[in-house]
Amino acid sequence: MGQLSPLRVGRVDFINTFPLAWSLEHRLEPGTIEETLAVPTRLNALLAAGDLDVANVSSIAYARNVDDWVLLPSMCIASEGEVDSVNLVTDVPLPAIRSIAVTSQSAASVALVRVLFPTAEILPEGSPADATLLIGDEALRSSIDDPTPHHDLGELWFERTGLPMVFAVWAARRTVDSERLLELDHALASAVADASEHAALVAEAAAERYGFPAGFLARYFEHLQYRFTDRKREGLQRYFELAAEAGIIETAPELVFAGARHHGAEA
Repeated sequence: MGQLSPLRVGRVDFINTFPLAWSLEHRLEPGTIEETLAVPTRLNALLAAGDLDVANVSSIAYARNVDDWVLLPSMCIASEGEVDSVNLVTDVPLPAIRSIAVTSQSAASVALVRVLFPTAEILPEGSPADATLLIGDEALRSSIDDPTPHHDLGELWFERTGLPMVFAVWAARRTVDSERLLELDHALASAVADASEHAALVAEAAAERYGFPAGFLARYFEHLQYRFTDRKREGLQRYFELAAEAGIIETAPELVFAGARHHGAEA
């Protein structure tokens, strides 16, 4: 049998995936994956088009492609409360917000804004508005440089639901061999565990690469949660239910996992 082609893997090009990248390269045989780095909405499009086999995509994108995609069972990007890198920036009191300019880089966060602020007008990036949605590294930088109040959407979601917010999932085309997907899932989960054991080193390496204080990034990484536990799955289902109620998606989909089993789920 000939050698398998590398899995075409997409990873979000933000600091939030740095802990994975820090360890993952040592956990896969050379040539196992061919990695593409991009913003979430770009990865959503590439996976939907079949230009990637598996990718770290916006959670809401899974709901829109459920017939074609399955989820890796162990991995997500979530927070239980503050996430730090998904912020609504505004001087206006939250109940008085009438318009929000949203980033073009994220689908999950834009959908979350629509769930949390159903009466607000959603405007394109850069439009004059009562509030601005920032995500990723831009949100982190803004929280340091801009004195305007920053409202954390992970915290607002938790206050409303009492559940974690799953911003991103790892999804794959249903045509990809499930054994290969589960091998990748295991490698990703092992990479997260390794990064957690070496949290100070990860924060220092990220600080050197991205130009943020190491202590700031250490706190940020503590807020991020990568394990796709039962509680995260409950939070994701609730997000889908509220998105369906708001007309963002047609229905709340069932979560379907590679290998058709729950792997490593716990509360």
